[in-house]
Amino acid sequence: VQLVESGGGLVQAGGSLRLSCTASGRTFSYHAMGWFRQAPGKEREFVAAIGWSVGVKQYATFVKGRFTISRANAQSTVYLQMNSLTPEDTAVYYCAAGLYSGRPDQYDVWGQGTQVTVSS
Repeated sequence: VQLVESGGGLVQAGGSLRLSCTASGRTFSYHAMGWFRQAPGKEREFVAAIGWSVGVKQYATFVKGRFTISRANAQSTVYLQMNSLTPEDTAVYYCAAGLYSGRPDQYDVWGQGTQVTVSS
């Protein structure tokens, strides 16, 4: 499977963005999907994950109800709706396919990343 992210950009603090990740190749619906992010000089960190069953989701603590992960298997797409963004959310955001987990080593396919920049 190949993953392509889109939807990143520049937004003011308090604003919103919706990231999309579209998959091609192997059957999308059988994979758990995750979103991770990496800021300059920092480790890649978990943001959110959704199982192949859309009712199973988990979020990083820092999300605090601001982000929502969802998927549309018919479109082979996973989304990350991000609201109430702060400058601390500035990072490259990656989607990944693999096992349902908050650990990046449980995902074996990664997208190229999309930049999110939040200005104060």
